[in-house]
Amino acid sequence: MPEGHTIHRLAQDYAAAFLRTAPHVTSPQGKFSDAAALLDRAELTDTEAHGKHLFLRFREADWIHIHLGLFGKVNFGDAPAPPATDTVRLRLANSASYVDLRGPTTCALITDTEKQAIHDRLGPDPLREDADDQTAYARVSRSRTTIAALLMDQKVIAGVGNVYRAEVLFRHGIDPYRPGRDITPTEWDALWSDLVALMREGVRNNRIDTVRPEHTPEATGRPPRVDDHGGEVYVYRRANLPCHLCGGEIRAAALAARNLFWCPICQRD
Repeated sequence: MPEGHTIHRLAQDYAAAFLRTAPHVTSPQGKFSDAAALLDRAELTDTEAHGKHLFLRFREADWIHIHLGLFGKVNFGDAPAPPATDTVRLRLANSASYVDLRGPTTCALITDTEKQAIHDRLGPDPLREDADDQTAYARVSRSRTTIAALLMDQKVIAGVGNVYRAEVLFRHGIDPYRPGRDITPTEWDALWSDLVALMREGVRNNRIDTVRPEHTPEATGRPPRVDDHGGEVYVYRRANLPCHLCGGEIRAAALAARNLFWCPICQRD
């Protein structure tokens, strides 16, 4: 499932291609046809992301709510758009560009009130200007749940996924199994600030890189990472490989239905 930086990047990309234009809106697959007909040739007036939720506003208050889920894909291209296949849930097209959405968990036309209800159930998003990290810490500091599980709980923090969860805990030497209530205010401030910086970089580069300059392949002479996700990381998907810092073996275990990766030597506290 895409992490929050990907959704914020998509919001930027939709805006760059379609903001203040009146695109042709269609649903070749047919599952969004009625809503597409209502929005066809309406002006796209805003794009927004909160966590893993993408919102496209047409006119003043008609919002498309998109959640990619595990299988959703978005593909941009230059006009003219090729004939759409019947797997395309939503296509936007104008004289310069087109974008196809396939396989999302959610693609729905919603109202302002319905949109606000989605925001209300999500935690603060490190990439949003309105994020209040102390709201998240209030929940973390009262919880006996592991910090690794809390970081993945979208009601606590919106947008953090498996990669950022594993990497930010490693970068701060925090045992992923430590209860949230044992995370100090100082540690929380450092975690949050690091998430903001890392995720902003992820939006800029459209990929996740978490390795500090002194630990890159260029600095250390090690081979670069080869992985479909791209980017240089410390522990994510590196089970049984040596830690870049201590040389110990990276471990993996299931936690909250996802694979957790950590270094038991570097993350003792």
